[in-house]
Amino acid sequence: MNSIQKTARMAGFLYFIYMVTTIFAEVVGRSKFLVFGDASTTANNIMASEWLFRLGFVCDLLSAVFFLLAAWALYVLLKPVNKELALLFLLLNLGGVAVYSINLLNQFAALLLLSGADYLKVFRVDQLQASALFFLNLYKNGYWISQIFFGAWLFPLGYLVFKSGFLPRILGILLMIHCAGWLMTFLQFFLFPGFGVITYLTYPLGFISEFGLTLCLLIMSAKDQKPA
Repeated sequence: MNSIQKTARMAGFLYFIYMVTTIFAEVVGRSKFLVFGDASTTANNIMASEWLFRLGFVCDLLSAVFFLLAAWALYVLLKPVNKELALLFLLLNLGGVAVYSINLLNQFAALLLLSGADYLKVFRVDQLQASALFFLNLYKNGYWISQIFFGAWLFPLGYLVFKSGFLPRILGILLMIHCAGWLMTFLQFFLFPGFGVITYLTYPLGFISEFGLTLCLLIMSAKDQKPA
């Protein structure tokens, strides 16, 4: 990776793989199984497709690894612009990945509770199902705790994209706006859980800004020149 262009393409590739594994984990490993508020249905869904649930869990872990690697590649790409800010967004990403990865234990705990192991026979089936749903709810809350890091990292990233001179400035502006929106969504989840209108605004903005950056890095790439 001796040129800006090669580094940009590597960052785009890693970011794209992160997005693919994240979407796959959501579609295959979570959304089709979880029915919050219905412990019995959720438990039956998980045990009926246990292998897919496990596959989704593994994809979640892989997505965390690829996200960190993408952040590292972006750090290499943007540190000539401002090394301190590049290190800041890398550390924020690392903090989010650490919290997110540890939180995945809550997701796997649900599977362990429903495994039918001998040591669990002292509990009734409905108790185990309720406990499994509790841990899945705990996972959901832990996920949003990690988002304070994943939201905060977008501002220094966007600023460096804006100042780079070799990436579209509009992407930098969108990333910084997305930072504010995502942090507001984090606050909304914990402080105003019944007010979800912010989510409808931040998700499209996040897709446009982050997927746009990925496409720019992967397809257009960065011009092979020194940062401005």
